[in-house]
Amino acid sequence: MSTARSMAAILARSPVVPVVTIGDVAHAVPLAKALVRGGIRVVEVTLRTPVALKAIEAIAAEVPEILLGAGTVVTPADLHNAAQAGATFAISPGSTAALLAAAQSASIPFLPGVATPSEIMLAVAAGFDHLKFFPAAVFGGTDALKAFGGPFPSLRFCPTGGISAENAARYLALPNVVCVGGSWLTPAAAVSSGDWPLVERLAREAVSSLSRAAPVH
Repeated sequence: MSTARSMAAILARSPVVPVVTIGDVAHAVPLAKALVRGGIRVVEVTLRTPVALKAIEAIAAEVPEILLGAGTVVTPADLHNAAQAGATFAISPGSTAALLAAAQSASIPFLPGVATPSEIMLAVAAGFDHLKFFPAAVFGGTDALKAFGGPFPSLRFCPTGGISAENAARYLALPNVVCVGGSWLTPAAAVSSGDWPLVERLAREAVSSLSRAAPVH
C-alpha cells in the first residue's frame, strides 16, 4: 500500500478533521451521523478511553460513509488493533522507530506525528510525506509551519492541538497545510448530553467557512 498517497487522498477530503474522544459507546454512531449530516467526511476517534475500539467498530459498521481514523496510536499494537476494529487510517501524536517501521507494512494508511525538524526528518526517511504537526500551538503554530516550508517544501501537514474556529483559517491559508484537526466541532458537554443538533451545526459551520479558506493543493 502507498500510505503517503492514501493519506493524501484522505486528508484532502475535508478541511477539518474532528478529533473525537468517546467515553460511551452509545454515543459513537449518533455522533458520527451528526458529523456526516453537517458535511464532515473524515473523523479521528482517539484511543484515549477504554471503549474507543468498540466505538470505532460501531462507527465502521453503521456509518460507512465516513472515513474513520484512529488517533492517539502510540504503539505497533495500537496500530494493529485500530485496523482490526475497522479504522481506515491511523494517526499518532508522535513518531518512534518501532511505530514508523510497523506503519510501513500496516494494512491502513498512517499519519505520523512530528513537532521538530529532527522528527520530520525521521518520518521522511521512513517514507512519509504527510505529517501531523502536534501540538501545533505549543510548538510555534503557523510560524513554525512557515519555517518548515523552507527545508521541507514537498511536505504537507495536518496541524492539531490548539486549533479552533477562530484560528483554523490562518493555518489553512499556508501552502503546506492540507487540513487541520480539532475538537471544537464535538464539545465534550455536547457529546456527553447527546446534543447532536449542536454537533451538526458546528460541523456545517466549519465546513462552510473553512472550505472557502483552504487553498487547492
